[in-house]
Amino acid sequence: MAITAATASSIFTYNHTPPSLTSPSFLSSNSRSHFSLAAKYNLFAPSSSLHRKQQFVSRTLVCSGSNGNSQPMVPPYNVLITGSTKGIGYALAKEFLKAGDNVIICSRSDERVESALQNLRAEFGDQHVWGTKCDVRDGNDVKNLVKYAQDNLQYVDIWINNAGSNAYSYKPLAEASDEDLIEVVTTNTLGLMICCREAMKAMLNQPRGGHIFNIDGAGSDGRPTPRFAAYGATKRSVVHLTKSLQMQEVSNVVVHNLSPGMVTTDLLMSGANTKQAKFFINVLAEPADEVAKYLVPNIRSIPSSGSTRPTYIRFLTGLKAYSQIFSRLAFGARRNRYFVEE
Repeated sequence: MAITAATASSIFTYNHTPPSLTSPSFLSSNSRSHFSLAAKYNLFAPSSSLHRKQQFVSRTLVCSGSNGNSQPMVPPYNVLITGSTKGIGYALAKEFLKAGDNVIICSRSDERVESALQNLRAEFGDQHVWGTKCDVRDGNDVKNLVKYAQDNLQYVDIWINNAGSNAYSYKPLAEASDEDLIEVVTTNTLGLMICCREAMKAMLNQPRGGHIFNIDGAGSDGRPTPRFAAYGATKRSVVHLTKSLQMQEVSNVVVHNLSPGMVTTDLLMSGANTKQAKFFINVLAEPADEVAKYLVPNIRSIPSSGSTRPTYIRFLTGLKAYSQIFSRLAFGARRNRYFVEE
């Protein structure tokens, strides 16, 4: 499960207020504080296009298999999503299935895989969705996941690295247990590296090539996450790893960033124990189904357009965040959507 929703809890300790955001006379000191927190965490960053191009990319990739043969990538697509038995991963799986694609889901838990699989097959049939247990921290498990995908689908067009964890822990690093730190780092960093490695190795031999999407989270832009420093550090590494992979000489695999923003998962709600957390969740968070309805068409548009350039797809853009915070402060919009605020 992606934990980008944790952004809400990462912005509650900053108290510097940029002057440009405090000039409106109607803003109270509390309102100015909310604006300053949002500005600190880059919620007002401009977003000039839907898919923000990585500026360091200097070459156009060509989708052709290692044997020199190439095939166009046309729908329906074969999609694999890690950590996809609940939350945003499960919502993404549903939207791909609605679009007519074939989907493989996975999780560490056999029980969760079986339950999610039964629900999805009841809605979309047995011939379009498969599921298997996979712990992304285990290289053999991920290799077996690739084999499972090849046995059932032959190839994977779109691989989404969604599995992630913050061990449901919102506390300073000094109070974190060894078990929690190991859980976070091995899942979010080691697991991502293993999945990227195995996905790229498999896609290199596919005439259709492939697209890998790495989901970011709080801390990915380098801003501090004091309530979950380990999680933020691992999500910062997601962006670095993705950029590094984008620069490698790989002819037919394209690696992208995907940002769902704040999603109302169990994990997000478990961290809503401060006034500021409740404010930002009410104002900025959206249900997983709504986020997936936006993301999936934009993910699918990349292979359908033939694009071979890395992209960064964001649900919660700076403009959207600014607009929603302004509407809340000026007109009281979105108040008490999920939590009653004091």
